[in-house]
Amino acid sequence: MTLRILGAGVMGLVLATELSARGHAVELVDPAPTPGPHACSWWAGGMLAPYCEAESAAPAVLQHGLGAADWWDRHTGMVRRNGTLVLTLERDKGELARFARRSTGHRVLDAEGVAALEPDLAGRFSAGLFYEAEAHLSPRAALAELRARLAAKGVPFHTAPPAPTPATVIDARGLAARDQLGDLRGVRGEMLVLRCPDVTLSRPVRLLHPRIPLYIVPRGDGVFMLGATMIESDRRGPVTVRSVLELLSAAYALHPAFGEAELLETGADARPAFPDNLPRLRRQGGTLYANGLYRHGFLLSPAVAGMAADHLETGIIPEFMEESQT
Repeated sequence: MTLRILGAGVMGLVLATELSARGHAVELVDPAPTPGPHACSWWAGGMLAPYCEAESAAPAVLQHGLGAADWWDRHTGMVRRNGTLVLTLERDKGELARFARRSTGHRVLDAEGVAALEPDLAGRFSAGLFYEAEAHLSPRAALAELRARLAAKGVPFHTAPPAPTPATVIDARGLAARDQLGDLRGVRGEMLVLRCPDVTLSRPVRLLHPRIPLYIVPRGDGVFMLGATMIESDRRGPVTVRSVLELLSAAYALHPAFGEAELLETGADARPAFPDNLPRLRRQGGTLYANGLYRHGFLLSPAVAGMAADHLETGIIPEFMEESQT
């Protein structure tokens, strides 16, 4: 029996990859034939950072995010395991201490330790936290690789649902599934892509700030992804001037050379989230919904896909599974 997956963003592609790897026949349906700016996952940072995310997320994010780097490495070979560096300006050092108290998996660095990891930041920060076990990838390249590998295995991609409808449909449409999932909401994120050849970073850097925390992820060749805001809104329009100014100001505080960077792209989208910001698997009739990845798309999608596959194969009710009353 073929399993039909609706949506070819990160959740749909990871589901198709996991199920196909287990020997299931799958097909994907998405109006857009390839990953692109229409998909929320196109604008992701690509940080596989369970320890850092656990600072403000439920324990399940750490528990189920620990295997993400291995999954992505196995299925794309694109994971960079250079850890995460967390910093703060001198005036905000209390934020660094708070972050350290609320997370694990790090070691404390002094100024020399920061400089040893990132020479271009030498002399700019007196302390930092290094999460050595964390990793990152380029989301756009990883999505393209998953799609290419699925296509090479003969997995069909459709822009409209073909007939007949199979017995089981897996809905991974993200925020578009609000037509069936009434408790799904949008959380807006705004991101910038910069080119700054005068700065070299080897790993994601998080710059803590009481109001606008920043992350900056190196993409290679002097290109960086800079983000991200979290606004309770499902608006998907262009980024706001305020967000651009705040993100660029934070980048300049990290290193003044970013003041001369080229602004290559701006992007915004709405992340799908449930009230507790944790993902859900939900059965409604013949459809299994996989949704609510919030800002943890690349971190938690492998775990959600594994749980979905376990449920389909054995009927088990995994942690993120709930039975709908409708």
